[in-house]
Amino acid sequence: MSEVIIRPIEKKDNEQIAALIRKVLVDLGVPKVGTAYADKALDDIYQAYNVDRAIYFVVEDNGVLIGGAGIAQLENYDGNVCELQKMYFLEVARGRRLGSTMLQKCIVEATAFKFDKCYLETMTYMKAAQALYKKKGFDYIDGPLGDTGHFSCPVQMLKIL
Repeated sequence: MSEVIIRPIEKKDNEQIAALIRKVLVDLGVPKVGTAYADKALDDIYQAYNVDRAIYFVVEDNGVLIGGAGIAQLENYDGNVCELQKMYFLEVARGRRLGSTMLQKCIVEATAFKFDKCYLETMTYMKAAQALYKKKGFDYIDGPLGDTGHFSCPVQMLKIL
């Protein structure tokens, strides 16, 4: 197993990370409408996260991106809350504790950006992801915060930072 590199996204990564996210979503049977698949920012993630209090990390293995995750201010919400966004990994990345590592990296950044809470949305059947989120201190909440446009994601979770 090779040593992976986790680093902030660069402009050159846009095409590869967009394709990766779309592939994972299709592989998992996630609806293309009302999820990250339809996000306008997906084709220029570098620019979308090139703003204050936001960062997106990619996981690189031998020059190939195998995953990513980021945090940014929760859209259409007045509170000091960030959102864990676009955390997806190709099958080759799974089982290598990269999800845990990336999630922790995002939480550290969210804390450094002085957010009070971190929010996320996911699919009901993504049980392994939910177990990881619970382990890292996220709790289920009764409904969505803000308006991310991800109306097809019925599970919402929140962590106090």
